[in-house]
Amino acid sequence: MPRHAAIEVDLSAITANTQAILEASSGAEVCAVVKADGYGHGAVQVATAALAGGATWLAVALVEEGSVLRQAGIQAPILLLSEPPADAMKDALAVGLTPTLYTPEGVAAARQAVSDATTRPSAWSVHLKVDTGMHRVGAHPSDAIELARSIHASSELQIGGTFTHFAVADDLERSETAAQLELFELFLEQLNAEQIDCGLVHAANSAGVLGHLRAHRDLVRSGIAIYGLAPSVQLDSVAKLRPALRLQAEVSMVKAVEANRGVSYGLQHVFSEDAVIAIVPLGYADGVDRRLGLVGAQVLIGGVRRPMRGVVTMDQLIVEVTHGPKVRVGDEVVLIGTQGD
Repeated sequence: MPRHAAIEVDLSAITANTQAILEASSGAEVCAVVKADGYGHGAVQVATAALAGGATWLAVALVEEGSVLRQAGIQAPILLLSEPPADAMKDALAVGLTPTLYTPEGVAAARQAVSDATTRPSAWSVHLKVDTGMHRVGAHPSDAIELARSIHASSELQIGGTFTHFAVADDLERSETAAQLELFELFLEQLNAEQIDCGLVHAANSAGVLGHLRAHRDLVRSGIAIYGLAPSVQLDSVAKLRPALRLQAEVSMVKAVEANRGVSYGLQHVFSEDAVIAIVPLGYADGVDRRLGLVGAQVLIGGVRRPMRGVVTMDQLIVEVTHGPKVRVGDEVVLIGTQGD
């Protein structure tokens, strides 16, 4: 018997959100980030909807993710946000992906992939990533200059883009974003002084689009905003975004629990009065955090917010429905999204 639970994705929301990001981007192109299977929404479907909304680029993390998009017939430019392993470089070239490079080894592997290709392109367009303060991947500016010189001098590669990534752009009170942008601009000035073409310049993520006009440049990379969520409360009203994903289920059981009784593993929530609970067939195996019933999380049943109670188990969770309209087996429960008006 099928479980009465489902995820619904509104692809028209993806298209509308992309249009909203495009309108907020000061004329920059939009790169829709569809890594991790389109943030769990379906990479091919999201990519198609985002392109319909005006995105001109797509971005993924892995060569395999880009290959899936190509196999689906998507021809838009696809940026690999991380440097591919050396043994994956030839596959990235074969399916027409744009790799990000930030190490000498990565540059060497990319050049070798072009040299080894049966049908050799004139030059493979790559993007150079500069670490200006995120301190994750990317080359330190002094190292990035050397990489840029190496790429510029090679016959196999050309710089198609230069970018950085912000660490705290979602917090408008912090100064690090401005400092990162200043360091990035100094790096670009040095490239220009050496007559090295930067290609497409990009720095803004979703938070950068919504909160940092100066960061828009040639291209903006939007992930979370494409899916309808602002990166922070501060940025919630900047663009009209609509959540694309809805997680819903149906009540599978309703039962009474006496006062002073606990529920779920550990009996960590104890009712102070006689209570009524609804069982919902979703759990941590579905990605629902085990702690939500202990920290005040709520769901919607009949358009009314209802509190989750106790530890979320593998495939079931508990909602208190003591007060308010009567809840019955089969009633819809929404964990993510809206219900009614």
